[in-house]
Amino acid sequence: MPPKTPQEVLAAIEALHADHELSILRLSEPIAAAEGPSAARRNSQDPGQRTSDVSNASLDDAPTPASLEGDLEHYRELFAKLRFSYVEQVTKEKFIRAIVGDPPLIVTPQENLDLEAQNLEAKAALKALKTDVTETVARLEARALELSAKHERLSAENSRLAGLPQRIKALEESVAALRQTQEAATSNPNPDLNLPLSKTLELVEAKKRQRAELDRQLEQLQALVPRKKKELDRLHAELQPLETKRNNSSAAAREAKRRKDAALGGVEDDLEERGRWYRAADATLRQLLNVPA
Repeated sequence: MPPKTPQEVLAAIEALHADHELSILRLSEPIAAAEGPSAARRNSQDPGQRTSDVSNASLDDAPTPASLEGDLEHYRELFAKLRFSYVEQVTKEKFIRAIVGDPPLIVTPQENLDLEAQNLEAKAALKALKTDVTETVARLEARALELSAKHERLSAENSRLAGLPQRIKALEESVAALRQTQEAATSNPNPDLNLPLSKTLELVEAKKRQRAELDRQLEQLQALVPRKKKELDRLHAELQPLETKRNNSSAAAREAKRRKDAALGGVEDDLEERGRWYRAADATLRQLLNVPA
């Protein structure tokens, strides 16, 4: 099966969400359909029957857990009143029929005892049924809570999946940009830019170690700067008299050469030899003291 596009995935998620939308009214549709004929028959028999305001409000508005709890409490109160009224009416009717009947109904003590025993058995059976119903309701509530939590989790997953196509598109664009960057790096003459990730990490670690070593050497050299500066100042102080002496000697040599050239017509004498010696001595001193010319 070919992979689906993000648009197809998003359409499938929306269709799934639309088909599985849950609500109390939709969940009650199968029950209402099963009770359709009998409910229609009851409505035809008693068209003027009064309905509960609470149930009408629940049908008009969106049901919530608080409204459902209120409806349940309201129906319990109505059922209790209805049961009491029914028992009272039936008892009155039986009593009146027993009195006005011909012949009148006479109940013996033994019949009362038998009826009381039957009532005890019926009460025990009713209690067992109530216990069973209570347990069933508890299981249904637990199951409902579990399904509600699962539904919320699925809704959150659907919301997250709905945002996946955009993320996939953004990732595809990022992958395309990275491929272009990789192609540009492949054409780069620098071989370090074409290394795989593991080799690149090793190269980065090596460069970091090299930088740390250079930083350490720089700190050592910076610690030597004050001492070297003091030594340079001392050499400058020692060199100053020598510079003055050299300048004086050069000036004397030039003056002597000028005089001799003027007197002898440019013939060299011993002053030129002495000048060469002074220049050689000056060059030697500069080399020894590491002073630029």
